[in-house]
Amino acid sequence: MELLKEQKSLGVKSSWNDVKKNIDSDSRYKAVESSTKREEWFKDHIKGLKGNVGEETVDDGEKERRKEAEKQRRIEESLKEREKVVKEQLSSSLKERDKERDNQRKEEAVENFKALLADMVRSTDMTWKETRRGLRKDHRWDLCTLSKQEKEELFDEHLKVLNKKKRDAFHQLLFETSQIDLTSTWKDVRKLIKNDPRFDKFSSSDRKREQEFYVYLDERLQRAQEEFRQLLKETKAMNYKSKSLLAESDQHMRDIEAFLENDKRYLILECKQQLRQKILMDYVDELARKGPPPPPTQAEPSRRK
Repeated sequence: MELLKEQKSLGVKSSWNDVKKNIDSDSRYKAVESSTKREEWFKDHIKGLKGNVGEETVDDGEKERRKEAEKQRRIEESLKEREKVVKEQLSSSLKERDKERDNQRKEEAVENFKALLADMVRSTDMTWKETRRGLRKDHRWDLCTLSKQEKEELFDEHLKVLNKKKRDAFHQLLFETSQIDLTSTWKDVRKLIKNDPRFDKFSSSDRKREQEFYVYLDERLQRAQEEFRQLLKETKAMNYKSKSLLAESDQHMRDIEAFLENDKRYLILECKQQLRQKILMDYVDELARKGPPPPPTQAEPSRRK
């Protein structure tokens, strides 16, 4: 067996006849007298070689296959992950595009319906149910993809816009009528403005016109009071001593009125003299409560320097 192991050229495919020619001169070969025995040992040796080669081949092959399988698995996982990311990005992009398209369609539908309302709805006295019958006769009604609720909401908004325009125009008419003051009555004012087209455009209901007139007067009175209070703050003749000066004589009041009577913010309340006097005296009391202004700080003179 040692003789066979020393044969470097011996392999699993070697034949006994070929090998025998190379070793038959060796004393170890001759020492085995039986040729049958020599051949059996040769075959056993070859089997051993096959077993070793098989184990090595299996081990190396298995390692290679595992390595290749792991590599392929990683490649497939990477491809799947990339495919997932691409799908998510594509899905997000498609959703965003669909959202933009839907928003654009919605905006177009809203603008088209607003145009329909502007053309067909000029009166603010009709209800949605009444208006809807007329709108359905227009071909643009069927082209609008908005829901019933959305259409009704746009109708309500349209009426608000119309009402505001008509209200602003009516208030402007009242403002332009110089004969109106804060004590005017609807009966007298109606005669002055009834021939102006803004009179009828505001409403077909005289009760609504009267109500709006008194709303206008109330707003005008509130604004007049605020403007008069601002005028008093601008009146330098008034200060924290005014209350005591008024108690001493009427001259201080005459001085104050001489300053105020040239300003329209004072004159507009001429028809409400008691209210005007009350606002003035309330301001006098306020000045007295506050007392003299605090002395200037040390920082103020330095800033002026």
